[in-house]
Amino acid sequence: MLLHLVHETRYAYSPTVESAHHVLYLRPASHAGQELLSHTLTVSPQPAQRYDQTDVYGNTRTFFSLHTPHDQLTVVAESMVSTLAVPEKPMAGLAWEQVREQFRYQAGGAYDSAGEFVFASPYVPRDEAFAEFARPSFTPGRPLPQAAQHLMERIHTEMVYDSDSTEVGTPALEALQLRKGVCQDFAHILVACCRSMGVPARYVSGYLLTNPAPGQPRLIGCDASHAWASVYCPLSGEGGGMALAVGQNPGVWLDFDPTNNRAPGEDYVTLATGRDFLDVSPMRGVIRGGAHHVLDVAVTVTPIEPD
Repeated sequence: MLLHLVHETRYAYSPTVESAHHVLYLRPASHAGQELLSHTLTVSPQPAQRYDQTDVYGNTRTFFSLHTPHDQLTVVAESMVSTLAVPEKPMAGLAWEQVREQFRYQAGGAYDSAGEFVFASPYVPRDEAFAEFARPSFTPGRPLPQAAQHLMERIHTEMVYDSDSTEVGTPALEALQLRKGVCQDFAHILVACCRSMGVPARYVSGYLLTNPAPGQPRLIGCDASHAWASVYCPLSGEGGGMALAVGQNPGVWLDFDPTNNRAPGEDYVTLATGRDFLDVSPMRGVIRGGAHHVLDVAVTVTPIEPD
């Protein structure tokens, strides 16, 4: 599927902002199921400094700074992305307990980069409440893909999507207790539950197709940035253990969207992956001045018919 993306962010400040420094995660990723064909980024007013950099997780981030007073800021990211239909995820595989054991520290064991996603992160703390919620899905001997699938279904069923119930900074534990939230909260809860069981999981930011094909339901989270979770499933039970020895236990990241209770497909676009929202927030920064602001964000993802 060929998709045209426009992500427009507008700030109106009062009083005037004297200077500002911002970082963006608005350049879509390229991976096995997605190819970035073109990308342009327009910032107004014109930045005094701007450059791109690859972060530790392989995402492209853009830094820019403004040194002149301004009462408005507009950032428009426009991209063309080609996506492929995602093969049906395997439901067989290692039992989740085997995966947990692979990521226990073992002196002299092989290093697996996925191990970083077992630990707590700023927006995804370790708490017994997550483990308690996860246990009905992580039953003894259950293959990890099945456990993650069941967990996704339960989050979708037992929680209510309510855009007024949480904010960007709402802790995942609070959202779990409320049993309400938005896509960011649902993704954080799935990630937190998996990590509480010793399984690597990461946060994914991206987009959904704004208008679905005829006869298909309109998904929750379109017209805005979206988020889902990805769970790491090793392909074998050999090796493992997080030690300093160089090595890589082969495995795949399987995506789960608890907001819509489905696996992301060709109608999804991945922006970036990280430990949680804080790693891949589409736009954040530090400003001097502008004590009050009005934010307006518009996202459109439309399919392009081939010639």
